[in-house]
Amino acid sequence: SVASGENWDEFVAFMIEKGFAGLESMSGIPGSVGAAPIQNIGAYGHEISEVIARVRTWDRKAGAYKTFSNLECEFTYRSSIFKKNPGRYVIIDVTFQLRNGEMSMPIKYKELANYLGVELESRVLISEVRNAVLALRAAKGMLLDSKDHDTWSAGSFFVNPILSAEAAAKLPQDAPRWGQSDGRVKTSAAWLMENAGVRRGQIHNGAGVSSKHVLALVNNGQATASDIAELARSARKMVKEKFGIELEPEVQFIGITL
Repeated sequence: SVASGENWDEFVAFMIEKGFAGLESMSGIPGSVGAAPIQNIGAYGHEISEVIARVRTWDRKAGAYKTFSNLECEFTYRSSIFKKNPGRYVIIDVTFQLRNGEMSMPIKYKELANYLGVELESRVLISEVRNAVLALRAAKGMLLDSKDHDTWSAGSFFVNPILSAEAAAKLPQDAPRWGQSDGRVKTSAAWLMENAGVRRGQIHNGAGVSSKHVLALVNNGQATASDIAELARSARKMVKEKFGIELEPEVQFIGITL
């Protein structure tokens, strides 16, 4: 079990050093261990729900401790029972079920497979996967650098929309599509934004779109939360008008709304 206040990436690095597989594709994600199950964080083809055994919480409503099994966490894409009940559960620690061994989980993300020079579903050394993921994230401005405003973001601002098969069929032919087990289709929020006219590097009142990745909304050091929200609303409106799809935020808001 890992205490909720532990730094996520430091925990990932520690487990890889000790020879445990399952977390390597989620290297470089900012935040704490306790925040990870709330969002069901994931990257490069894997999610934390794949390796969580249980989550111990304090139920503020019941005034008692409550432990959730993996199934009881109600994990879905970037969501969980904790996200659906904001403020109710204080996560105390998370118990993980990892595989002891130096070979990674199957590589499921094409970009990562290409970087590593392997086929999809291959397994490689977990240290190699971590290094590759960190390099890919850095190239997209998704690793925080205190000297680079282009990395001052909360990561991906919007989630990738999951559409009905009918809605997905209306997208342009070159739009990315990933079939889901329930018959729905996931598409790329970044592709929708760029093809709706949102441009990398554009600035609005100190808030901007990263020059490296359109999904990252950045602060050049002078923007307020309202400036970021205004930029997000503009991007969301452009996608809605172009494709009829309303992007849902991945970030959590305090004191503001979209």
